[in-house]
This record gives sequence, C-alpha cells and structure tokens, in this order.
Amino acid sequence: MIKLITTKRYDKSLAKFKKKHPQLRDKYKKTITLLVKYPHHPSLRLHKLKGTYSEYYSISLNMKYRIMLDFIIENDKIILIDIGGHELYEF
Repeated sequence: MIKLITTKRYDKSLAKFKKKHPQLRDKYKKTITLLVKYPHHPSLRLHKLKGTYSEYYSISLNMKYRIMLDFIIENDKIILIDIGGHELYEF
C-alpha cells in the first residue's frame, strides 16, 4: 500500500484550503483515497509539472484546484507538497 507523507508546507496550505473551501472536503477525501489505492487512476489527471517545479507532479482535485506532490512509487510513498489553484505552478 502507498504511504502518504506530508510536508509542513502542505499541512499549512491544507489547513487554509479546508477553511476557505469547506464545500470541497468530501472531494478532497475522495481524491486522497483514490491516490493511495490507484495512484495512476485517470480521474486524478496525474502529470509532471514544467519549469521551476519540473521535479514534481500534480493531481487534480477539480478543474480549479490541484495538489502538488513528489511521486515516488518505487519506495511505496508519495510526498504531498502543496495544495492550491492550478495557476500557482504554471511556468
């Protein structure tokens, strides 16, 4: 099973995100559950970022928000780095 690891940055961003978007709580839980069970599921829209963040990946929470992550399946772990709008990591 995949182990999720969070960073301090992610924890802080997630707390703000949950407070600002309580209507997305269930969608967030569903997305994280799917990530752990089926990390390559098409509905996650997993893709590698470009530019400054090219060493990281992203999954979509919905069409407006996404979760940036370090995708290390070889070691059965995924490191969650940040959560926010799609515009934050487009360079």
